[in-house]
Amino acid sequence: MQTAIPCLFMRGGTSKGPFFLEADLPADRPTRDKVLLAVMGSPDKRQIDGLGGAHPLTSKVGIVRKSRTPGVDLDFLFAQLQPDTDTVDTTPNCGNMLAAVVPFALERGLVQPQGDASTFRVLTLNTDMQCDVTVQTPQGINGRQVAYAGNARIDGVPGFAAPISINFLDTAGSVAAGLLPTGNVKDVLDVPAQAGDAAFRIEVTCIDNGMPLVILRSADIGRSGYEDVAAMNVDADLKKRIERLRIVAAHAMGLGDVTAKNYPKMTLIAAPRAGGAISTRSFIPHVCHDAIGVLAAVTVGTACVLRGSVCDGIAVMPQGRSKTVSVEHPTGEFSVELETDPADPQKVSKAALLRTARLLMQGQAMVPSAVWAGH
Repeated sequence: MQTAIPCLFMRGGTSKGPFFLEADLPADRPTRDKVLLAVMGSPDKRQIDGLGGAHPLTSKVGIVRKSRTPGVDLDFLFAQLQPDTDTVDTTPNCGNMLAAVVPFALERGLVQPQGDASTFRVLTLNTDMQCDVTVQTPQGINGRQVAYAGNARIDGVPGFAAPISINFLDTAGSVAAGLLPTGNVKDVLDVPAQAGDAAFRIEVTCIDNGMPLVILRSADIGRSGYEDVAAMNVDADLKKRIERLRIVAAHAMGLGDVTAKNYPKMTLIAAPRAGGAISTRSFIPHVCHDAIGVLAAVTVGTACVLRGSVCDGIAVMPQGRSKTVSVEHPTGEFSVELETDPADPQKVSKAALLRTARLLMQGQAMVPSAVWAGH
């Protein structure tokens, strides 16, 4: 026998996964985590017995409810699973899956369309971050509905779709203690020798404007920064060095032992090559991303604004308080709208971006009754 759980399978940005109403899942976290692992088919590198897509970008889950916070419409809990481990991490954010929250809520009747465009405030419970999400809800034969077809395009997703605008209200220090958790815009970190691997010293910027990142120059670690994803993922020496650095940087950022955590992410930077502001290769944290995460792009863009960061002298930045920062990645670019505080040009007062989403399937996710017998 199996337990059926109502579910919408959705693409959000360059990620996808099942979305659930909180009320449809177990109330206690240990049982809920077992259910999510069973839904996704983890741990198994192919996730053959579940809905997971054998990659961290397709091993994500969204859980949504009507908000309990005054002035907020929806609460969103993001869960990151891994194909080959039994971890369910609800510590970090995911800006890509965030793009599917309002479409999911409209499909499930948690909120109602407001007009041709509908804006709702969403609280991401993982980090207590709020944002305003606007989706297109035109009039159809059955009333106003979410529009998935449109003329917006984002790199990493084929074709065109309806635009979804996300305006982040306050993202600094989402997981770490602040925007610059070490207190410095740039640090020099010493990575000790380990198991025959030599010690090394490297300049980094440790920053968290929605996603904790360790940003480093590709050249400082012996790479061009323009290698393709496949080359990065088979570069065992590079991945080992990056992980050693990640462990050291996390302690400097006050994040403790992150050996089993999915943050901080590691971002290699180089000069732009396609007319953007900066070129990136993002590790999440052990696999090179085919593109770059939403909040990682926001955080990289923020580092480009800060004088003295490792991006200084590499990034090609537009002038003015309001800047469109084009973050190049392996499959295209990601544009972030940043606005700086007139009283403090080093402070980002607004971060907004464009995503798309699509409902892929609706139905029921099935889990063995031995995992959960239902409410």
